[in-house]
Amino acid sequence: MDEKNRNETELEQIENEIRGLTDDVQVPPSLEPGAVEEILKERSKQKKKAYRWKYAGLAAAACLCVVIGTAAATGGVLSGGSDRDSGTGFGKAERESTVQYGAAQENDPVSELTAAADYDEIYEYIQAEQEQAEKQARYGGSTAVDIASAEESAFSGNAGATAESSSAGYSDTNVREESVGEADSVKTDGENLYILDGQTVYIVGIGSEEMQELSEISLDGDCYIREIYVEGGKLVLLYTRTEIISGGDGYYQPLTCAEVYDVRDPSSPEKINTVSQSGNYNTMRVRDGYVYLFSDFYTAGAARTDTDLYIPEVQGKLIEASSIYMPPGKMGSQYTVISSFELDDPSGKTDSRAVFGTGGICYVSGNNIYITEAYYETGEKPRTSIRKLSYGDGKLDGVAQTKVDGTLNDSFCIDEYDGYLRMVVTIEPAVMDDGIMPLTGLTGFGADNREEADGDSLNSASGQVVSNTLYVLDEELETVGEISGLAEEEYVYSARFMGDIGYFVTFKQVDPLFSVDLADPENPKIIGELKIPGFSEYLHPYGDGRLLGIGMSVDEKGVAAEGVKLSMFDVSNPKNVKEAANFVLEDMYGSDVFYNYRAVFVDTEKNLFGFSAYGDETEYFVFTYDDINGFQEVFSRRLSGYYDTRGLYAGERFYLVAGNTVESYSLSDFEKVDDIVL
Repeated sequence: MDEKNRNETELEQIENEIRGLTDDVQVPPSLEPGAVEEILKERSKQKKKAYRWKYAGLAAAACLCVVIGTAAATGGVLSGGSDRDSGTGFGKAERESTVQYGAAQENDPVSELTAAADYDEIYEYIQAEQEQAEKQARYGGSTAVDIASAEESAFSGNAGATAESSSAGYSDTNVREESVGEADSVKTDGENLYILDGQTVYIVGIGSEEMQELSEISLDGDCYIREIYVEGGKLVLLYTRTEIISGGDGYYQPLTCAEVYDVRDPSSPEKINTVSQSGNYNTMRVRDGYVYLFSDFYTAGAARTDTDLYIPEVQGKLIEASSIYMPPGKMGSQYTVISSFELDDPSGKTDSRAVFGTGGICYVSGNNIYITEAYYETGEKPRTSIRKLSYGDGKLDGVAQTKVDGTLNDSFCIDEYDGYLRMVVTIEPAVMDDGIMPLTGLTGFGADNREEADGDSLNSASGQVVSNTLYVLDEELETVGEISGLAEEEYVYSARFMGDIGYFVTFKQVDPLFSVDLADPENPKIIGELKIPGFSEYLHPYGDGRLLGIGMSVDEKGVAAEGVKLSMFDVSNPKNVKEAANFVLEDMYGSDVFYNYRAVFVDTEKNLFGFSAYGDETEYFVFTYDDINGFQEVFSRRLSGYYDTRGLYAGERFYLVAGNTVESYSLSDFEKVDDIVL
């Protein structure tokens, strides 16, 4: 036996011995494929954000008046003190960006959503996607196809429509769209707290000053709980688990589940039913008593006959081809799977649809679901495809689709109002002839990597600069109004639509706040502009004529971060927007507000808002505001580690939940009342 064969034989023997030693080792839940994928996604997002200030002077931004991951909590308890120490934090969530290249391109005509003729048609699209990826791989770089496929679906953004004080006397999750419910890691019904910590959900009674742990729910080891939802005596656990499917010869496939419990007796939760569908959990929405469950299902290399590897399932049944909407291009690699069920009768009939393509940003209004994705074609600037589905009473139906120039920063750059869809997009240079994106146009890896690769927003090959465009589309997705060429050389950082007026923020060295009048959808107009140092990552209406901004303070050159900045904009006259007051949390360099709007506690009726900020320490702050004294810090609490922290109130008490620790305070003076370690 020659040396080469002998080495290979010895290597094989060693591998077999290792396998024998590990055959009986149980894989921890945290290392199951579904859990690992979610953890890697979150770490990827946070890593991207960490680059922000190293290259902050190379970034671009402005603010116009128009309109993910949740980090895993760690164990530990709260510690006292309010010292603020320096450190690095987290910046903006990943951005989908594009650039204008040459003359403006007409937006695609509106068309009906096209359902698949059969599974064979879908398979051909998948094969075309794989062939294109292999072709581009020969260039040795990231391709438009690779980048588009790598982008995470983003339902979260940098501003939400807060669920304000309710008549029941307790706060709800800060949501994207008013009257559309969302899940979170902590919920309350006014009498109990429902807390997700790791893979356990705790129910804590808060009917008296002394909190009491009433019960807990833990799922099997292969389940990775993502969020929870509570309404009308029902508790929904939303999780991803993995299963082995027969068609894949032992292939692990993620499955998203919504497990519903009756918690009218919180000390004894009773399981009612479980709804499942293919893919990793993305998000959920609740409207008029119906739950709409979203997941991302990625196709896998498979034979044509292995349909369970490339066709999603709901409740164990393949979605029919007639319920799968095809992409505008002739390729695809993943689905957004949507199913619905009635919260009061989760065992009843469900409806389902799947939108096939490459995945992207989704936005859910009060009546419609918009699924968007960055769309790349060689020789053309990146564009955004928009597919619209109506929903109501558990029914889902395709409406229309179109494409526009440019790409979205996040789900808050798209908003529906009075039947019109308003969008603010960034226009970047075209995809090069070899199919590789220009460095300034890298998407799916965040603005930070783009800035690191090429700090200039000018594309040297085309001579074109980054700009932004505002579109107004009607109910059929026809473009009826447009403003182009906005904030050249700048990228959108945050946006907020407030009725007939919209606001969005970009950044370079100062933070221009533009006001856009959208009262006439066919003739939108910029009516005001305010320039101030720094930028706002998060915008939130704060009572009549006020707009709260949470972002970063930077030096005059736009290079060095000086701390987390609070701005209160006076928008009572949109033609003359002013910064009424500002406050800087020095040596704080990030906040979970910047990538998860649900982490913010805001109650304008009580004139309170709270959030976490990071430096060398993590700290939770609560502020109040008035026109005379400006921002006033009324509460701060240092956290002993990084948590997916939530602040909320019920009755006359404020609750701070960090990991497995809950503390309660009097709302009147924030004096401590009680604490409990779960």
